[in-house]
Amino acid sequence: MRKLLAGKANVHRIGENGGPTWNGVAHLDRLPTGHWDVITFNFGLHDLKLDAGTHQVEIPWYEANLKAIVAGLRKTGAKLVWVTTTPVPAGRLNPQRSPGDVPVYNAAALKVLKGKVDAVCDLYSAVLPREPELQLKENVHFSAAGYEFLAENVARCVEGQLPRR
Repeated sequence: MRKLLAGKANVHRIGENGGPTWNGVAHLDRLPTGHWDVITFNFGLHDLKLDAGTHQVEIPWYEANLKAIVAGLRKTGAKLVWVTTTPVPAGRLNPQRSPGDVPVYNAAALKVLKGKVDAVCDLYSAVLPREPELQLKENVHFSAAGYEFLAENVARCVEGQLPRR
């Protein structure tokens, strides 16, 4: 992203994995001060982790947490871009996740965030037809080419929200 947006935007990332939505809510008081033009954000892969058949964060809490997160991010004055959760491949995953949960969590997020974000970067739909080529086997992570593909898609979404200078 830094390379793709060089000369257009300063790209910063949080210093840790954001984890599930309850972690995002817990860290809202740590948002950096200063001016931000665009903030991209995503939660979902950690929320839909399964433990004994139960999600780490069930849909009602996921929706409530997203509402709190977007309200906190809105206070920055930045344009907000929601990035959909990427596909979960079939197979033995550790931690366990179900591929069918991703569209359900994405739909819940889109319902809650409708009218509250400035744009949606749909990585789920972009990755899905190319999943075997971009994603590691039985893993939610990506190959080097996959990460490039993700960066290109998110960079396009960010560029579309940057102020015209």
